[in-house]
Amino acid sequence: MRLATALSVLVLGAGAIGHATLTGLDTGIDRVDPFRDMKNRPEPGHGMNLLLVGTDGRERIGAKERSKYRLGGVPCNCTDTIMLVHISRDSRRASVVSLPRDSYAELPAHTDRNTGERHRAHPVKLNAAYAEGGPALTVRTVEEMTKVKIDHYLEVDFTSFMKTVDAVGGVKICTTERMTDRYTGLDLAAGTHELNGGQALQYVRSRHVDVASDLGRMQRQQRFVAALIKRATSSGILLNPVRFRAVAATMLGSVRADEGFGVPQMLALGRAMRGFSAASSEFVSVPVRATVEAAGIGSAVKWDAGKAQRIFRMIREDRPLAPDRAGRTPATLVDVSPQQIRVQVYNGTREDGLGRTVDAALRKTGFGTTRAPLNSGGAEVKRTIVSYDPRWDRSARSLATALPGCALRAVKGQGRTLRVTAGTDYRGVVPVRAQDAYQGEFGAVTGDQVTCP
Repeated sequence: MRLATALSVLVLGAGAIGHATLTGLDTGIDRVDPFRDMKNRPEPGHGMNLLLVGTDGRERIGAKERSKYRLGGVPCNCTDTIMLVHISRDSRRASVVSLPRDSYAELPAHTDRNTGERHRAHPVKLNAAYAEGGPALTVRTVEEMTKVKIDHYLEVDFTSFMKTVDAVGGVKICTTERMTDRYTGLDLAAGTHELNGGQALQYVRSRHVDVASDLGRMQRQQRFVAALIKRATSSGILLNPVRFRAVAATMLGSVRADEGFGVPQMLALGRAMRGFSAASSEFVSVPVRATVEAAGIGSAVKWDAGKAQRIFRMIREDRPLAPDRAGRTPATLVDVSPQQIRVQVYNGTREDGLGRTVDAALRKTGFGTTRAPLNSGGAEVKRTIVSYDPRWDRSARSLATALPGCALRAVKGQGRTLRVTAGTDYRGVVPVRAQDAYQGEFGAVTGDQVTCP
């Protein structure tokens, strides 16, 4: 969640401005040794893997900002968010895997960093690994769960996050409906917003916006990271040495990283990442199977072992997670995901097979068609009609967006299935997507799918 800061360090390296511009910046990085005394580690794969963690540290934030952005309370000294980031061997793709903080985990035997007490292996929620053993235990636990070797470790807190967002000039976020959370103070009307550092922190922290809770928050965090990448790669920061150094200094001066991550690594990435964009990133959350109650830790989520291991195998093998979108037309943003809309198609013309054509086109865009189009009967229809029950008006508007020029007709009592009567004016279906429309086996999306159109 506060990890957009660290991820943007990688993206900003795409400028490849040169060693002279970056020299000395890594001296401000607070160093940690997350690989201390580690043995029996996974075999290295292809590309580079980074573990990005966000803590809830807020010691350097003033009282005024703490009050304004609801940052009171006592820090838990734990990782509030954990992301595994894989940079492909050709540096043309970044795969970001969100690991739920409440994931059921088995900590290996270790020494408690707070008490010095030696612990046997025992179950915890994943975010507790940091509290008991710091970065080293966090890395060990993630490696054992994923079988992915971690090459670098980056850690940020609330302060780092806010400073970085302000340094790049804010980040654009779009929402199709009002979002409020009384705990964080988030209050965004439907539409497009330019968020500053404090507002962005409210956005990524909010977990009471809807019933999706932590899952919804992870999706918003992923959208934010994609939006930050888009801002960094499209705003001229990478081409302006003075501004680039100022932004990089702001970020690197407030992160913690392993000794091996510094200027040479950023330059190496930069030489290969010049064409990087939001579309070059892909996002997924580890699929979960169930919520379990475990003695001593309370409610935790267990991963879907089969799907999770397939994700991590693809990471090790340097394979993309999101469906191939090459050559596809950019989709228009709608309120309701096509995957949630059921449609019955009718042919309102004398053109043989038009119903099957429309059904197939809508299904290809993601709508849940009946796959059994019918003939409407009666006089030929000139203008395509979307008939809907008023209770499903948001779904109707989303479907109408995919059928340019169609007419909307409310029919009380029709039920949840929408009806499309194709007229002689039908000229095809426009691709549409919802803000959180996840696709594919793992629900992976690319960055351009979750940023503002």
